[in-house]
Amino acid sequence: MSARTILKLRVAQSTHVTNDIAHAYDRAGARYLNYADGTAGDLFDFGSGYHYGDRRIWQAIEAKLVGFAEAGHQRLTVLDAGCGPGTWLRRVVTRAHLLGIPEICATGFDISGEQIAIARLQTSTLRQLPGVRLRLEERDLATPLSEEDASIDLCLCLNGVLNHMPAAHRASVAADLARVTAGKLFVTVRTCGSQPSIFIDRIDAATDFHHDDRTDRLEINLRDGHRVEFDLHLFHASEVRALFAPHIDIIRLSGIDIFHSRFTPDPRWNPAEGAEDAAFHRDLELLEQAYAADPHFIDHATHVLMIAEPQQMMER
Repeated sequence: MSARTILKLRVAQSTHVTNDIAHAYDRAGARYLNYADGTAGDLFDFGSGYHYGDRRIWQAIEAKLVGFAEAGHQRLTVLDAGCGPGTWLRRVVTRAHLLGIPEICATGFDISGEQIAIARLQTSTLRQLPGVRLRLEERDLATPLSEEDASIDLCLCLNGVLNHMPAAHRASVAADLARVTAGKLFVTVRTCGSQPSIFIDRIDAATDFHHDDRTDRLEINLRDGHRVEFDLHLFHASEVRALFAPHIDIIRLSGIDIFHSRFTPDPRWNPAEGAEDAAFHRDLELLEQAYAADPHFIDHATHVLMIAEPQQMMER
């Protein structure tokens, strides 16, 4: 089914969209999937524009899954809050199944009904695997989570979901994500010093855009003639710590992609890279490792990654 067909189905069912975040991602449809996750068929290819950052985030998540399987656990519970088109949920469920975890109970939800419709299509094969129970829902993270306390082994809130959360809800959302986490909580947010993004599509899909950091609003004029605007707060790492530290132990707070995106060649301008550039990219990797948690650099990363776990796990 094409992206255009999916979007028409959703709009026909719900012509009055009051939430501007939902409206923006509903309109983006499969374009958001292609922009955020690339078009490669391999879930673990990481060939999109965010391949370095996504690869680093996946390394941290995969380490949790491997440790979980090696410990002999028979049942894994996963929650992806703001799952979009379901790519990260697919990665987690696929890898957990390959690791031999017998029972996988995964839930993803998003405020955009269109993204959930895409996620359901993308996960149709996974839902047929033995031992896999995968549920996808349209709901708002600002609404208290229905999951029970300490019921989630792997809780995800990635790719700037919290950037769209109004200030009045951020503290309660952080507390709620911490409340349901029994294992590890992974959160990424876009930083105040990151390079520009319009979030819903590639930046060249816009003729103009402006972020007002006083009102936390992003206004975008798209090349197709449409104008969208929605809440967008760009975070300092210290804000992330202040939100979550009262509720859960932060074991890692680091910048993701401080240097790589800034040195990514543009095929419209730069010559093609050759094998001789491998040493340069190794040096970039070393710079990332050296400065990921440095207070002078962390707020200039593309994202800040927070990994946290409940106090009782720290004490084991």
